Amino acid sequence: MIEKMKKIIVVAPQDRKTEMISGIRDLGVIHVSETAAPNTELTDRLSQLNRIKAVLSEQPKVEQKKVVTGKSFEALHEKLVSAVDEKKSLSDEITKMEILRDQISKWGDFDPSDIKNLEENGLSFNFYLLGDGVVEGLPEDCKYIVLKDIEKKTAIAVLGDELPSQFASFKFILPEKGVSQIEAEVASKRKRISQIDELLKTSASMISSYDKEIAVVTDEIVFNSVSDATASEEGLSLLTGFMPESDLDGFKNAAKKNCWAYALDDPAEDDPVPTKVRYNKVTKMMKPLFDMLGTVPGYREYDISMWFLLFLSLFFAMIIGDAAYGLIFLGLSIGLHIKAKKVSNLNMFLYVMSIATVIWGSLTGTWFGSEAAMHIPFLRMLVIPSIANYPQYFMVDSTAAQNHVMKFCFSVGAIQLSLACLMNVVRKWKQKSIAFVADFAWLAMIISIYFLALMLVIGASINLKLVFAIIGGGLVLVVLFGSQEPGQSFGKGIKAGLGGAFTTFLDTISAFGNVMSYIRLFAVGMASLAIAQSFNGMASPMLKGWAFPVGVIILVIGHGLNIIMGMLSVVVHGVRLNLLEFSGQLGMEWAGIPYEPFKKNS
Repeated sequence: MIEKMKKIIVVAPQDRKTEMISGIRDLGVIHVSETAAPNTELTDRLSQLNRIKAVLSEQPKVEQKKVVTGKSFEALHEKLVSAVDEKKSLSDEITKMEILRDQISKWGDFDPSDIKNLEENGLSFNFYLLGDGVVEGLPEDCKYIVLKDIEKKTAIAVLGDELPSQFASFKFILPEKGVSQIEAEVASKRKRISQIDELLKTSASMISSYDKEIAVVTDEIVFNSVSDATASEEGLSLLTGFMPESDLDGFKNAAKKNCWAYALDDPAEDDPVPTKVRYNKVTKMMKPLFDMLGTVPGYREYDISMWFLLFLSLFFAMIIGDAAYGLIFLGLSIGLHIKAKKVSNLNMFLYVMSIATVIWGSLTGTWFGSEAAMHIPFLRMLVIPSIANYPQYFMVDSTAAQNHVMKFCFSVGAIQLSLACLMNVVRKWKQKSIAFVADFAWLAMIISIYFLALMLVIGASINLKLVFAIIGGGLVLVVLFGSQEPGQSFGKGIKAGLGGAFTTFLDTISAFGNVMSYIRLFAVGMASLAIAQSFNGMASPMLKGWAFPVGVIILVIGHGLNIIMGMLSVVVHGVRLNLLEFSGQLGMEWAGIPYEPFKKNS
């Protein structure tokens, strides 16, 4: 459920501002409304700490040493910053030197100082690369030495002045160091990098100290941001925020103890109220998924965790569709459970999804997509013939079986969308808004659209005139009642509804698309079965004789890819049906602000 929040303003004398903010942070229940831009110096330090921590995280895992703080940590940090910066500088220098080495190595290995010694003794040289035929055209008074051929060009050393510009040539600039000298310097720098790498490996045991310091600096940044944003008025400091009603007693005790004045009120419609979702023992397994998706319901929206879990379990099972795959997920869940020695929310989520998959796969007779599974009496006994993937074993026509599965998909869609309509009816009834009539109209239209979908897709017989009459009547009721609000005149609501009549018409078409969208459960499930059957067919001829290992490899790779694609399909299709179709019918936008109380992290 979404916890009810209170808007609160805490007041203290301005000379006790820091004390008040510290006390509120220690209490850790108020979500502060406004914060100022963070201190640049502190954010730079935090960035540097995170940079060094990232480097240490890349090192092999080692046992963590005791956390160090204060001067000991600063000495460690300064040493590591210097080492990391030096390593980067050395790496950049090596790259530049290797590029230079590759460029001059074509001229051979030489010592540039020897050339400079000649210059000091009056013999100056300029070095050039000349194309075909250029050497023969040089003037007779030009004194040069042909050195070697380089990439179909001739390298020469010209004694004295530079070549005139009319000769096509590339002048070679004499480097400071030769190939051997560069390689020796590169080797030296690589040795120094190896020493730095060893330092970083040994320092990886101090990563916990970085975690501690990062938390401390983060706390300082947040504290300063809150402090800078706290309003001051007539010698008073005022901090505004939101807090759960369930924490009011604890806050009041703290306010009395610290002599804070405060004002409480219900949030206004336009207030940026944060959302705090309280999960129960069942719905808390959805939290990892919501965290991964970054979805937060609005404060005045629904907490649909339970419904999300129930429908996603079914969607997951139908999309993966294979009982054997479900057993693999179940084995993975058990392995994680044993390794962690406790059941996490993610672990419980995997348990539910895997068991649902095993059940659905058993009911449709799907075990690694193999028809041979139907030769086992026990597995055949578990199947519901009307939705079997191998209906010929139950004297059922294959088209009829597929039609039953598609009808089931549409039924699930109609049930989920109808549930959304009923939830809206209950909410608006509690708000004493006659707009609930429009949601009853949507309910009738959803059911009618369901029968229309059955007629169009599987050829079901329906009373088409009645269906269109209900849809048309529902559209009129939505126009008349959809924009009604408490405290507003009925005529004004009708006027607003007529103004949005075309949008309502488009929403009706969208509702048809939403119901039809649930056919994706059938389509994706059948695609997964077809892929499994294809790989089984490829491997089957090889599962004997010398080719047996190859056949096994094909099966492992094929079914592994199918499982991965199935997991992606769950995110693309299964999650979508909850976040778009179902949530859209509920009017949810998932634009909530996460409840983040001002508290210490260190």
